[in-house]
Formats: sequence, structure tokens, C-alpha cells
Amino acid sequence: MPGPYWIDPDDTSYSFPPTELALDDPNGLLAVGGDLSSQRLITAYRHGIFPWFNDDQPILWWSPDPRAVITPAEVHISRSLRKKIRQKTYRITFDRAFAKVMTGCAGARNYTDETWITSDMKQAYLDLHHQGIAHSAEAWLGDELVGGLYGLAIGRCFFGESMFSRASDASKCAFVTLARHLEHWGYAIIDCQVGSTHMSSLGAINIPRADFLDILDHNLDLVGNPSPRWQLDPRLAD
Repeated sequence: MPGPYWIDPDDTSYSFPPTELALDDPNGLLAVGGDLSSQRLITAYRHGIFPWFNDDQPILWWSPDPRAVITPAEVHISRSLRKKIRQKTYRITFDRAFAKVMTGCAGARNYTDETWITSDMKQAYLDLHHQGIAHSAEAWLGDELVGGLYGLAIGRCFFGESMFSRASDASKCAFVTLARHLEHWGYAIIDCQVGSTHMSSLGAINIPRADFLDILDHNLDLVGNPSPRWQLDPRLAD
């Protein structure tokens, strides 16, 4: 079986091979190499591809099949989580601390010391944030950032990247609040990339890659929230 496609870092066409050429094992590995320029990243996401690699690896590009997604209107909210949101246990904001959210997502986890959010990755997504493409949702306890998530917004699709919590359900509260806003703004989908127990608890389901790409085709060129800095609507925060 042929291996993944090689991308020349000097290639300024920013093209990727068709996603159906991605490997079955490991699931979704499509290409190796290239760079993390804004143009290449945007092209990748528009074609259902994302980077994921460790410090000791080259840049790896993935398009798994199936794909984990959530429809904003169908987020699962448990009774205890709903109570925390209504009681405003955490203060939720958008785009107030993007860099700090990325740092939190890159921190050590209880199951691994590894992180795929390298220094180059942080800078690449910070550049996208400055362009109004990457956004964050933050959960605060007093003045302390205790949870959050970040991702890219292209058209009416939100591509979730990572989330972290330093307090019980902090990132979930931020996620639910963001999902309510995405629904209000007409977003069709939240991409969760690969399924997990954590995301399944919030309503993520697996769909065929072909169906995911079809959703992208119908929504990437529609207008979502055009603001380069997102703001929380208090009416959608309870």
C-alpha cells in the first residue's frame, strides 16, 4: 500500500491530495511535510484536513473516516452541567485569552506528558486568531482561567481543535455556551475530528468522511459570524 503524500514546504500552491487517498492504518493519515502557514492551514481545513503531530515528528496531515461532529442544536447537556451554567459557576468569555487557552490545552494531561501543540503550532494558530479566523471560549473562576477551547471558524463551520479544564466541567460550560452562539449564528457543524468519550458525552457522533465533506461544501462559503473578535450575547449564556 502506498504511503502518505509528501508536501514540499516550498510549494506555494498549498494543494493537498484527495482525502480518499488517506490511509486506513493509521486512520486518516494523508500527507507529511509542508508548513503551518495560514494559507496552507486554511486550505487544509476547507478540504477536511487538519495537522496533528508531536515535537519529534514532521508535520502530519489527517482526514479520518469516520469523522466526529456535533450539530450545535444537538449538544447534550447533563442536568448537573445545566445547573452549573444557570448558576453561572464560571464566567464565560470569547476571544479574551486565546494564547492562554492554547497554553492550557498544551499542558500536561493525567494520561500523558506529550503534547501535539508545539511552539510552531501555537504561533500558527495565534496568527489565524489575529486574522479573525481562530477563536477561543474561556471559563473563568474569579480572575483565574480554569478552562477553555479554541478552533477555527470558516463559513458556517467551526473546527474544534482542543479544550482543557482545571476545574470541574469548566471547558464543558465554555463549549455549551459557544455551541448556543454557533446555533444562533447559523453554523451547521462543529468538527470534533476524532471521536472520544468526552466529546460523545456532549453529543458528538461519527459520520462518514464523505458526508462530512458534503456538509463543508454546502457551508464553507456562507457567512457565519463576520466579526474578527467574537463577543458573548448574555441572552444566550443561561
